[in-house]
Amino acid sequence: MTKIYIYCLFDRFDKFIGVYSSLKSVHRDAVKYCNRGTSRVILKDDGKMVDASLVNLRNIFKGKVDYEVMYCSNTQGVKVLKTNLTE
Repeated sequence: MTKIYIYCLFDRFDKFIGVYSSLKSVHRDAVKYCNRGTSRVILKDDGKMVDASLVNLRNIFKGKVDYEVMYCSNTQGVKVLKTNLTE
């Protein structure tokens, strides 16, 4: 059985924005959506804050399913949910 992961993007009010099969694409759109303020974009994961980079996102999601990470700036915020498809 093949493991197929999908990434769902939600805004800060839990409104659905999109679904992605590529981690790179969801990261690009999350940064684009949050990059409207004057501060930098950061990743929030269990109270820890790190720079919003593709490498950090990949390391956070490694080995996890049904896991949520928050992208934040001073004006915007989005959530990325990693889950898998069932056949």
